[in-house]
Amino acid sequence: MSKLSYKARRRWALIILLVALPVYVIVAVNLTDWLRARYDGLGILTELLVFVGLGILWIVPLKPVFLGIGQADPDAPPEDRDA
Repeated sequence: MSKLSYKARRRWALIILLVALPVYVIVAVNLTDWLRARYDGLGILTELLVFVGLGILWIVPLKPVFLGIGQADPDAPPEDRDA
């Protein structure tokens, strides 16, 4: 698998944050509602654990996309890196 360029990673990170993450949040809330209905109410700690687990789960496969996004473009010429 080839590595993504810095600009491609920035674009994918933006798409993930603006489109995929809100969809994931909706799915997580619906899953929790389903669990609450199925098991006749969840304890507050169980619900918290589900939300924390799902909150961490989304970043594991996407970590390479977000690494180094907040830093200057390493492929840019030296005079453009400070801007």
